[in-house]
Amino acid sequence: MSQDKLIILRNKETGEIYMSRKNKKTVEKKIELKKYSKVLRKHVAFKEAKK
Repeated sequence: MSQDKLIILRNKETGEIYMSRKNKKTVEKKIELKKYSKVLRKHVAFKEAKK
């Protein structure tokens, strides 16, 4: 994956991060995805954060 296309998805509670990418031509706003948190051991919301 190209480094300039990567975005960071961060969980507010635990501070965990996931690296992902998005199509910036079609998606203008910040994305929020449900991912698995290893600390909480359940699926929670991860929101896009600054690099």
